[in-house]
Amino acid sequence: MTRLLAAAIAPVLVALLGLVMATSAMAAVTIEEVTSPGGIRAWLVEEHSIPFTALEIRFDGGASLDPADRRGATLMMMALLEEGSGDLDARGFAEARDRLAADFDFDAHADAATVSARFLTEHRDASVALLRQALTEPTFAPEAIERVRAQISSIIRSEGQDPGRVAGRRFDRLAYGDHPYGASRLGDGDSLAALTRDDLVAAKAAVLARDRVYVSAVGDITAAELGRLLDDLFGGLLATGAPMPARVEVALKGGVTVVDLASPQSMVMFGQAGIRRDDPDFFAAFVLNHILGGSGFSARLMEEVREKRGLTYGISTWLAPMNLAEAWQGSFASANERVAEAIAVVRDEWARAAAEGVSETELEAAKTYLTGSYPLRFDGNGPIANMLVGLQTEGLPIDYVTNRNAYVEAVTLEDIRRVAARLMRPEALHFVVVGQPVGLTTTP
Repeated sequence: MTRLLAAAIAPVLVALLGLVMATSAMAAVTIEEVTSPGGIRAWLVEEHSIPFTALEIRFDGGASLDPADRRGATLMMMALLEEGSGDLDARGFAEARDRLAADFDFDAHADAATVSARFLTEHRDASVALLRQALTEPTFAPEAIERVRAQISSIIRSEGQDPGRVAGRRFDRLAYGDHPYGASRLGDGDSLAALTRDDLVAAKAAVLARDRVYVSAVGDITAAELGRLLDDLFGGLLATGAPMPARVEVALKGGVTVVDLASPQSMVMFGQAGIRRDDPDFFAAFVLNHILGGSGFSARLMEEVREKRGLTYGISTWLAPMNLAEAWQGSFASANERVAEAIAVVRDEWARAAAEGVSETELEAAKTYLTGSYPLRFDGNGPIANMLVGLQTEGLPIDYVTNRNAYVEAVTLEDIRRVAARLMRPEALHFVVVGQPVGLTTTP
């Protein structure tokens, strides 16, 4: 088998599973909770029609576990896992992976370090052995460290000139202050330059531990086989990692922050405090957000800011319930000469929704879209595995996939009005504007 064969299999897998899931909705997904002999739990969807398995792994904590003076350590550590392990250097690891037609992806985000693995059944044992070696025996060779450091440094410089990235970074700093959420997962120039091999070893010990691992598997594997795989893959990791950081309240106050950056248009990131994922009103807020700034041209903000006034090409909002804080955010870009008008419209629409809620027509249209589009997410082993591990990290029950649309359908007009009045604070909206906006200055 070669990677070429794996590439040929993947589109077929996506097409077949997409057809099954779209036509029979979520009923085709039977999720089983598996506990390994060593006590590691995972969610499994067996799909034996193609000899291929997708494995998704999340280690809770992620970049939020970086020490204050070593921001970027977790991301750099994860990037180095495929740059040499055991007796293999970076090239040797890549060649071993390619011979198996396997695919591994390592990353770090604010709340989790992530591993995605794809492998063929005939090479399962060897693929898992190679992945285990990457997780337990990374070499962190000096030349690999410097190569990855240079790559991350280049990304940091590039993002420093990207209005969207600059807006996001400033928004996070204003919202979360000195909490890890207020810093970039990449770190900055100083913290990146200061990272040593010892820091990377410490980051691995802090993050890659069995007490914070979530796993899902979808594909050609049985519960018994997955149980053995889990113990084999994770048995060599430390039992416990570093303590989690404390929760943080969103510290945004109403107003505007202007960041000067030469550009014909301004990039705007805006938001306020949000809602926890386990809040009983979450689904009402979820539907409300879709009506206000969700997908498509029917959203209120798209109608008012783009369609009626031509102030932007697109605007969207989203709920951002993280592990340790919750925000309600949005973004758009507008010409420097018109961005002040666009911000005024957003504020007005936020206030209107808070005072009036939404119409029955808007609610029914949102339910139709949100329930109808949900099955389309189940379009392949990888996307399903990714979704399932996300549900686990959010603390949702194993029957969530079956019941999710019922939660959406249960939202009433009164629920929307109550939640809008409870959550929406137009006076607390803060707008970070990156560009050279006309008629806008930073407010105290």
